[in-house]
Amino acid sequence: MATRTAADRREEARTAYDAFLKECPTSQLLARISDKWVGLVLSALAQAEEQSLRYSDLGRKIPAVSQKMLTQTLRSLERDGLVTRTVTATVPARVDYRLTELGGSLGCLFSSVKQWAENHFDEVSAHRELHDRTATAP
Repeated sequence: MATRTAADRREEARTAYDAFLKECPTSQLLARISDKWVGLVLSALAQAEEQSLRYSDLGRKIPAVSQKMLTQTLRSLERDGLVTRTVTATVPARVDYRLTELGGSLGCLFSSVKQWAENHFDEVSAHRELHDRTATAP
């Protein structure tokens, strides 16, 4: 039986796309999209009635996000092909963000997760309280 090197195993993982393996590039993608700001931005854009939102609209929709984090998140989403950025030459310049087809396929999932969290928070909170009471009991 031939012995495989670590490099061989990494190369095999790259071609197999098994996100459970640390070396697999899909685990990096999962880490990127599991960021809370990514999820909220994708969800906000997925729920936009006009299909696009201005930077300021996104900031108002997600008031807890700082300008720096919103900018970084939008740049990373644009780089990954999930969001398109359109600049309209006006004074001041108008910048709109819209989900790409790829981003739309992910945005609808995040909208569902957001809705689930909103619908089930009270239930999860009750379970947490019960667990904390029983975990600290003598």
